[in-house]
Amino acid sequence: MTPRLPRLRGRNAKIVATLGPTSRSASNIRLLAEAGTDIFRLNFSHGSHEDHRKSFDNVRAAETAIGRPLAILADLQGPKVRVGGFPGGKLRLGFNTEYDLVAAEETDRDDVIPVPHPEILTALEIGDRVLCNDGMIALTVTAAGKTPRVKSDFPAELSDRKGFTVQGKALPVKALTDKDREDLDFALELGVDLIALSFVQTVEDVETVKALIGGRAPLVAKLEKPAAIDDLDAIVEAADGVMVARGDLGVEYPAEQVPIIQRRIVRSARAIGRPVIVATQMLESMVDNAAPTRAETGDVATAIYQGVDAVMLSAETAVGRHPATAVAIMSRIIHATEHAEDYRDSLRQFMGDRSTELTIDVVARAAQSLAFAEGATALALRTGSARRLAQFAKHRGRYLVLYGSSDEARLRRAQLLWGVHPIHVANIDTDDWPVTLLRTADLEGSVAYAAWKGDDDEAAWELGVRRP
Repeated sequence: MTPRLPRLRGRNAKIVATLGPTSRSASNIRLLAEAGTDIFRLNFSHGSHEDHRKSFDNVRAAETAIGRPLAILADLQGPKVRVGGFPGGKLRLGFNTEYDLVAAEETDRDDVIPVPHPEILTALEIGDRVLCNDGMIALTVTAAGKTPRVKSDFPAELSDRKGFTVQGKALPVKALTDKDREDLDFALELGVDLIALSFVQTVEDVETVKALIGGRAPLVAKLEKPAAIDDLDAIVEAADGVMVARGDLGVEYPAEQVPIIQRRIVRSARAIGRPVIVATQMLESMVDNAAPTRAETGDVATAIYQGVDAVMLSAETAVGRHPATAVAIMSRIIHATEHAEDYRDSLRQFMGDRSTELTIDVVARAAQSLAFAEGATALALRTGSARRLAQFAKHRGRYLVLYGSSDEARLRRAQLLWGVHPIHVANIDTDDWPVTLLRTADLEGSVAYAAWKGDDDEAAWELGVRRP
């Protein structure tokens, strides 16, 4: 990969774009990258392994063509519970009508809803609220036991394989299905840069999957279940990053609670320097339209004001009619928000206190202060640790961080971090590496730098200033 001017200059938050039928071709991925995509998401809830392999290869080809690192995120489907099959592919639910829930893959009756998860049916209690099809259909449990019964709250049409969840209740399901294990092995074999785990409920879920990954990729925990929110700080601590998965959060919680939970998650992640992504329906109207609504623009801006590391496009780029336009507009919203007069005041509100600071926190602030005192153009950083790099990003400094490495995998993973601009440097150990980063970024002036000295002492940092 031939390094060129980092295309992210001018904004700090990153953009994740989901690949799908309308965007996975080589030409479309190149357009998405040029429009400003930093991370490409492979959604393993849809598509075959061959589809994802082609997308992976096309992203790597685009990376070579445009000359900057592009990360690839493999998003595992997780143990999403779904109903089984109905006669004719759907069941017409009547108003105030009761139905049996049975542990089966399919049914030939019109008074039964098959659910191929017996362990979930036995956990139901009278009064539980069952939501199907992403919350569009609501059922109330009227009888518990081996064959629970539910009553439909309103007429609706329930189709085969639609989602099934119990509102506000932890479900007795494993962190990984057999499909997830196969997908995880495949994704790691491909060489993806990040793994996302869906429907995390406990710290043990995170630790189990991290053990399977074995350090081959960072793990992003998707927060979308009440049990995860109940144990939020511990899960954020255990994961390498988190995603505010607002789609299923909006099923599990009343809609008015989702923005409040988003703020909680962002505060928890930013306090300890875990990268945080906000996802789902950010520019939803752009699935069909060439421009977003004013409310959607405000939604993206709100996440940026909170200081999130990245915002994500889902259906907008996977199946939408204007994928590259959606990325370009999201980039413009980020840029405008980050240049607003009150932006930095808002960032500080989500920073957290300094009661549990580490040495790296002091070093990160000192490096930013040095850059300011010396009138530097940028801050250059050298470290082999992803956690140290994330701690620099945590402080949301005024100076962009030019991160130099000869390791392509590290450069790609750094794309998840706020304000970090990864640049390939063939020999990072020369005395002129800070100036090399500055020139590669096509910037003029002096550059402050911070370099970890490579021993076990966390205080072993070298700070300085270089002038071309």
